[in-house]
Amino acid sequence: MLNLKTTAAQNEAHASQHYSRSADTRGSVKVQRETINAIAVFVVCGLALFLSKFINAEFGSLRQLQTILTLTSFLIVISFGQGLTILIGGLDLSVPSVVTLGGVLAASWMSMLSPNGAWWQIPTILLVCGAVGVFNGLGIILCRIPPFIMTLASAVIVYSLCLGVTGGTVSGAAPGSLVSLMTGHVGTVPIVNVFVVIFCAAAVFVQSKTSFGQRLYALGSNSLAAKIAGVRINGITLLTYTISATLAGFAGMMLVGYSNGATLRMGDGYLLPSIAAVVIGGSSILGGRGNYLGTIGGAILLTIFDVVITSLELSQGWRTMISGGLILAAILLQHEGALDRIRSAVHRRTR
Repeated sequence: MLNLKTTAAQNEAHASQHYSRSADTRGSVKVQRETINAIAVFVVCGLALFLSKFINAEFGSLRQLQTILTLTSFLIVISFGQGLTILIGGLDLSVPSVVTLGGVLAASWMSMLSPNGAWWQIPTILLVCGAVGVFNGLGIILCRIPPFIMTLASAVIVYSLCLGVTGGTVSGAAPGSLVSLMTGHVGTVPIVNVFVVIFCAAAVFVQSKTSFGQRLYALGSNSLAAKIAGVRINGITLLTYTISATLAGFAGMMLVGYSNGATLRMGDGYLLPSIAAVVIGGSSILGGRGNYLGTIGGAILLTIFDVVITSLELSQGWRTMISGGLILAAILLQHEGALDRIRSAVHRRTR
């Protein structure tokens, strides 16, 4: 019995030391590697904007940049929550349905009660959307359902509820408060651009500078070591999926203000881009590594490609293909030794 206790204590001490070492080394490695990734993504964004001027002379102008930032705002909000779930080694496939849920509630319920939407309706809708995240988290924690399956199942349930309640047609228009957020201006600057800057600053602070953010990194890097070190894994997991769903619902409300209405397919185009923005920004799809600055750059890059494709009048298929290709390229570049194996294979074939 004494030997067993001694062995268990040694294992716990070893895991705690591993967590401490990983936390220390991650500080320097994360700053170096992830900062370089984020800078590289923004450099590519600048290059893409420069090259796009050969397609349309308007690209690169101040007005065009404001438009791109407005169009990126939805993906920036969604991808922060998606990035948090990926950071802990999970995934949120319920994003499209929750975007639709937030949009449907904003268009039908808010406009029905008040043309401008009462202030208390926004947090109420966010609570409803956040409940989907709680449902996801509880299924993953208590029932041990893999995040891929759990969030996919909740996506089907939420979409079916929206379809059943609306009968396939969403009634109501955008409340004035949401329209003002998405189309109003402070001088010559769109209000939504100001909101995006504030949101990004707050999100970077939360993920990089708070104890909650550090626990996310710890959980994604080594869940056993994090648990032994005192990280409340279940609580962090539940909160992460709740944040993801809440932000997806808010993005749906933003879409209603921008387009002055809601549809049952309004969230469909944000699942793959939300994952792509995170991975392109340098986050590991296996968890434990990520930088929201890189995610912002990834979201902007995808939006630039969308705008260019739209100006060329290409189909949606090209957008999906580009997103998928960028995800694959980002994963290959992140995988240790992948480039060396590719070079070796090319060298063998050319000999």
